[in-house]
Amino acid sequence: MTTPTRILYCHCSYAQVVPKEVKEAVLKKLCDSGVAFDAVADLCEMSARRDPALQRLAEGGVVKIAACYPRAVKWLFHAAKADLPPDSAEVLNMRVQSADEVAKALFGAELKPNLPAGKAVPPGAVELSKGEVAA
Repeated sequence: MTTPTRILYCHCSYAQVVPKEVKEAVLKKLCDSGVAFDAVADLCEMSARRDPALQRLAEGGVVKIAACYPRAVKWLFHAAKADLPPDSAEVLNMRVQSADEVAKALFGAELKPNLPAGKAVPPGAVELSKGEVAA
């Protein structure tokens, strides 16, 4: 038996880089759908705190994440020491996609993994030994 796809919605409460109307429309569609999902106030803040919930999400199987850029989400999980498996995570970018596009992908049966390949080191950073990163 396969594990169902989990959905994670980030409200981007602190950085406020996602257009308000898009994130509110996506959240409404999720609430109206009856589909189970997790909503968090801000992935950036969770990453900064190294919230253990990120590790549980990364290890829990297939996940679709409504947030911002796939490269940013990959880095946020990496910074929290909770790397997402590249073959079982799809990030929907509410910064550039419409609410309808995001909802269609979230509710669709197909998973389109889209985490960028390569190391999860942010631009301008230098990787030290043992996976440590210096800005």
